[in-house]
Amino acid sequence: MLTFRGGAVPALLLAAVGMLASAPVAHAEPAPSGVTITADVKLSREGVLEVIERVAVPPESSFRMSLPLRLQVSDSAEQIFRVTDVGTEGAGTATVANDQFTIEARPGESTFQYSVHNTVSDAPGTQMFHWLGVLNTDIAAISASLISPSFEMGIVDCTLGPPGSTRPCADVRIEPDGVLFLEQTDLHKGDAIDLTLQLPPGTVPSNADVRDSGHTGAFGVTTPVLVAFGALLLALAGLVGFVFWARRQDAAAGAGSETIDPLLREGDRVQFTSPEGVLPGEAGLLLDGQVDPVDIAATVVDLAVRRYIWVTPLGDADWRINRVNTPDDQLRDYEKAVYLALLPEGSNAVTVSDLRKPGRVQSGSVRSALRADAVARGTCTDRSRPGIAVWLGGALVVAGIASTLALALTAGHALVGIAIALAGVAALLLPKYLPVRTARGLALTKQIRALQRGLEATRREQIPPIDQETVFSRALPFMVIGGRADNWIRAFRDLNPSADSQPGLYWFGGFDRERNLQRFAGHFPFFITALEGLFATAGDPHR
Repeated sequence: MLTFRGGAVPALLLAAVGMLASAPVAHAEPAPSGVTITADVKLSREGVLEVIERVAVPPESSFRMSLPLRLQVSDSAEQIFRVTDVGTEGAGTATVANDQFTIEARPGESTFQYSVHNTVSDAPGTQMFHWLGVLNTDIAAISASLISPSFEMGIVDCTLGPPGSTRPCADVRIEPDGVLFLEQTDLHKGDAIDLTLQLPPGTVPSNADVRDSGHTGAFGVTTPVLVAFGALLLALAGLVGFVFWARRQDAAAGAGSETIDPLLREGDRVQFTSPEGVLPGEAGLLLDGQVDPVDIAATVVDLAVRRYIWVTPLGDADWRINRVNTPDDQLRDYEKAVYLALLPEGSNAVTVSDLRKPGRVQSGSVRSALRADAVARGTCTDRSRPGIAVWLGGALVVAGIASTLALALTAGHALVGIAIALAGVAALLLPKYLPVRTARGLALTKQIRALQRGLEATRREQIPPIDQETVFSRALPFMVIGGRADNWIRAFRDLNPSADSQPGLYWFGGFDRERNLQRFAGHFPFFITALEGLFATAGDPHR
């Protein structure tokens, strides 16, 4: 069997092995008895070794030579060869399979033609090929010629014999025209021919394919693969750390003990104020990062408090909602969506029982409008639209698949492409685990929490009687979103809603003769529950 090592005339010089049509042969000598090989080998300008090999096999004999296409060139590396353009004439066959190039010949004359790639390697100041062939049959005579694009080819070394017991080649020379001739007789099974040649640097393209010896195919674990997966693990660790940090920051938005005084005092008057003018629906979204029915219910109450609608109880389980003012530029888009969900164009009044009819209230548009408002104000991110992480992840997945295919068909290390694709998948999944609130949203959420603490600490006595009903009403929606409306009403239960010379609460009818909020406190939670039922769905898809 022939094996090769080094970077050059590998299996090939097997062509070399076979040798020389051009070498002069003494006609006076008797023809050798046994298998004879004559080979013409040419190193093309493209660095491809082109071989024409003629094998003569006497009767009742056979010839077989296998050339490995993977050659160990050092303790940690192997060189990969490729054989193409295989052709045969006569009683012989040539096959490429299982990393082996095999030639077989039966009695008679056979001609083999083939090309060997990846044989040339660069060395400091020169180019080299080193060929090592081990025969697995007796050879009576080998005659070979080798030509290259350079006349300055030189023989560095040529030995033959059993491994460990070699001797110089008997007849190997380079003629003045740059043609190398090699002739040898009486080679035995197990003998090795070890030939090292030298060319001027840049004679042909360097095309040796040298890989880590641990390489087990296109998908083998190699040094580049280990580096790629190491980088992937570092990147994943960084992403996981970033996600934990972001979620910790997000969770911290509800922590703390800071309070914001909700009362703005101007002389003898007091009014309610919210941080940055945040509205109840927006505040509810920011508090938990999702649109809940209670957030929309609080917006309905806020619309009534701001005199866009009027609410009148019709018993204990139904209410009439009347149009007071039409939506104007003072309302945001999501508030207009809530308004129109209750009172479409042309409708001046509606009962909650009518709104309960299937398909009457489209909560999806309201939810979308509230999320879009938060995105437009820069407090939340839009998970429904592809962001930079999605585009980057998609690009990495595509690049990873393309790299995997390209590397599998060329240089190997295909798992590098898999690592790139996995990085893309991680980038695609990243937004799913990141908080929906932005940095600005987190800052505003902390202020909303502080506002709620300030409201819980507020007492009716701190507010002048003339302003108590207004402050109570304006702050009530913010207590609704936190589930603390009962506490807020209880704190103002002795409020006389007629103290401002207008009977009852100015936005909620049915209690005009009351001199406190005792009965209102028992009725209002049912109204909020009914509103939540109107806007309840199977769930917010953006949770």
